[in-house]
Amino acid sequence: VGLSLLELPDPDMFTARICSALRPAALPLARAVLARGYAEAAPASAAAVRMSFTFASPTQVFYKEASVKQVDVPTLSGSFGILPAHVPTLQVLKPGVVTVIDEEGGQTKYFVSSGSVTVNADSSVQLLAEEAAVLENLDVTAAKANLDKANAALSTATDEVERAEALISVEANEAIIKALE
Repeated sequence: VGLSLLELPDPDMFTARICSALRPAALPLARAVLARGYAEAAPASAAAVRMSFTFASPTQVFYKEASVKQVDVPTLSGSFGILPAHVPTLQVLKPGVVTVIDEEGGQTKYFVSSGSVTVNADSSVQLLAEEAAVLENLDVTAAKANLDKANAALSTATDEVERAEALISVEANEAIIKALE
């Protein structure tokens, strides 16, 4: 009853949905393009690779093509650290703490409400946040008061828009409180 890997159904549902919409002649190429794989091993000179980091919100630029050692980010699929020569990825940020570790090992922590992070094959990283602030500039007492207001707004929401806005505020303020305590 042993099946070869070529006989197993494709476990990636997204790939299956895409392939189901293609003409039969295009299937082999589509499977090859959409197949998931492992990253290539880092070259021996990976230690010499620099990461170019850009981090901004609509109101402020925190880093512009800065050389950093590591960036830790909270995403909807889990938190992860980004180092030079990281596998390219695009992720959606969730409310939480972004930690930037500079070349000398110093850390700066920022709170982000949402946004996206893009890691490119050339070791450049762009983090675009809807809202961002240096973590030490936030006040836990204010966040708790804002959480109370958001919960009150949630309990009195009369439509889906009001409910969604209140839920976003609840989630962000809970994350701020967690980060500061």
